[in-house]
Amino acid sequence: MNIPRIEHPRPGFVRPNWRNLNGQWQFEIDNGRSGEARGLHKAGTPLSGSITVPFCPESPLSGVGNRDFMYGVWYKRTVELDAPSGRVLLHFGAVDYRCKVFVNGTSVGEHKGGYTSFSFDVTAALRPGENEIAVYAEDDTRDLLIPSGKQSERYNSWGCYYTRTTGIWQTVWLEFVPEAHIICVKYYPNIADSSVTMEVALRGSADFSCQVSFAGRPVGGYTAGNASGLLHFTVPLTERHLWDVGQGNLYDVVFTFGEDRVDSYFGLRQVRLDGHKVLLNDRPVFQRLVLDQGYYPDGIYTAPSDADLVRDIELSMSMGFNGARLHEKVFEERFLYHADRLGYLVWGEYPDWGLDHSDPHHVYAMLPEWMEAVDRDFNHPAIVGWCPHNETWDQNGRKQYDPAIALIYDVTKALDPTRPCIDTSGNFHVKTDIYDVHDYEQDPAIFREHYDKLMTDGALYEVFDPPQSLGGRYERRQRYPGNIPVFVSEYGGAYWTTKPDASGGWGYGENVRDAEEFLTRLRGLTDALLDNERMFAFCYTQLTDVEQEQNGLYTFGRQPKFDPRAIHAILSRPAAIEKN
Repeated sequence: MNIPRIEHPRPGFVRPNWRNLNGQWQFEIDNGRSGEARGLHKAGTPLSGSITVPFCPESPLSGVGNRDFMYGVWYKRTVELDAPSGRVLLHFGAVDYRCKVFVNGTSVGEHKGGYTSFSFDVTAALRPGENEIAVYAEDDTRDLLIPSGKQSERYNSWGCYYTRTTGIWQTVWLEFVPEAHIICVKYYPNIADSSVTMEVALRGSADFSCQVSFAGRPVGGYTAGNASGLLHFTVPLTERHLWDVGQGNLYDVVFTFGEDRVDSYFGLRQVRLDGHKVLLNDRPVFQRLVLDQGYYPDGIYTAPSDADLVRDIELSMSMGFNGARLHEKVFEERFLYHADRLGYLVWGEYPDWGLDHSDPHHVYAMLPEWMEAVDRDFNHPAIVGWCPHNETWDQNGRKQYDPAIALIYDVTKALDPTRPCIDTSGNFHVKTDIYDVHDYEQDPAIFREHYDKLMTDGALYEVFDPPQSLGGRYERRQRYPGNIPVFVSEYGGAYWTTKPDASGGWGYGENVRDAEEFLTRLRGLTDALLDNERMFAFCYTQLTDVEQEQNGLYTFGRQPKFDPRAIHAILSRPAAIEKN
């Protein structure tokens, strides 16, 4: 049987006994959302079509390819199981948006949020032999209290909005665990004394062991007899190998708890702020980031293969980038694992577009899932910062609701005090560790003028000066405080396509005429930021074209538009902040 995306979906928490459920499922569209009333959840009730999981029904790889709105969708498949000796967990990488799950006609759980992973203990609903799993998902991209990222609320893609994703779009899998088992683990590395503190949550009681190794060599460990509850302990490491840019030095960890075994890993690294600098392992590293939206022509939100995830990182690095903003999407854990492994810096973000940020209720739609994302991805050393919002524009004549922006920032810092947090990238800042701006000025001379003042008098160019009008009132919406790190987190985006008239595409500025014009513009814009002693990073828009948005360095099919070596030379030269 050909099973797509066969690899383990959680490389940081691997048990030997698991089963991938990707592949052919029954499928049916339920725009009337009446399927449960009609008994579609009941065992033995067939669905009218089929789909290849984990690809969304909008994608060609799903075998469905329906690009119209689907307000409800159903999935079904059977699985043969022996009588379980412990617990059986049913995992979903992501299902967009509201999800109900049934096993043999019995409800086993519900989840809200289209981007984060979840699981249910389905042991009680199982029986020896054939078991039927049914999944119902409903979504409405037009609902202003459903976060949908860059999914189009119109029939067609347009502007910077693209093909929608409905239902299952990441791996579905079963995990078989003993009654006494490990629930989760968190790592707190300490580079100063070459140690790592761990928090391990346990269910039941048994003897516990943790063994840490590097490149196969034992470097530390911890044991506890008859352990239970929450363990908190520190492991001194006999070898010090820092996780760094381009050096994904990962320590391997094996946990045993009674009959349970989990294989895991961590990186020894630290991120902290120092005035205008962001330090990685106590030294300034200029973050050369690219905007990565994680879209694929044939899989939409889902990479066709694990190799495609690796390829996107390698394509970025080949042009001189050392990281990415993972833009308007919570990326799957396999991508983060490869970023960890390759030493690739990333910012964990959230698909907050689609929400009405002027509505106080948007916090209820966003915060629970954002908390799940921060918790799920806490251990990844590649993540060097969090950014829950992006460009929180006013809507319906109302200003963004600042208390919600501040609350989500505060919760993020409470969940993870080890990383910086940007409250809302670009605009409008309320409470933030780092101040960033978006600037798509295409003239390098004007662009440099915008930011040279930061070095001479500490003044940051504001896209929103003079004061903005809102409902007839004028007010200054944000102002750089002058004492925190700053970077231009979106710039460039130059439009280039060989067929501008036929493509219906767009980018920033006029379509460049040739490679020479593009490279001259890129060098001028980038030099203005690399030369600036107060800049710690930039983020270029963007890695690839996405459908009609044709301002990528690669085409949507991942072909380079320009010589990667020439771009690498422009982006990778030393930055002023790294010299001083």
